[in-house]
Amino acid sequence: QVQLVESGGGLVQPGGSLRLSCAASGIIFSSNVMGWYRQAPGKQRELVATINAGDKTNYAESVKGRFTISRDNAKNTVYLQMSSLKPEDTGVYYCNAKKWDWMNRLVEVWGQGTLVTVSS
Repeated sequence: QVQLVESGGGLVQPGGSLRLSCAASGIIFSSNVMGWYRQAPGKQRELVATINAGDKTNYAESVKGRFTISRDNAKNTVYLQMSSLKPEDTGVYYCNAKKWDWMNRLVEVWGQGTLVTVSS
């Protein structure tokens, strides 16, 4: 059974930090592009950061320099370290795993999401 389980969300004051974790099971973790996306109230889901099998990372402009994505293939886990948090970082953060199969079809899995609230 393929599953992504996020943890680490919560309430934090502006300027604070949080680390999100996403534990994967049922997939060949090391061969997937792993990513974090977020959805703020009333807005569409947006990319936050991705990391590919070669550890190349990509970030949304709004989080560059503040967020760091990393992965531990031995633990089948991807992390998102968030620092200097702003109220506009508030939202549900989703973990995503994607790969392309032998027919070049996209296969992706989503976690259930974890809520991050940045507020004083």
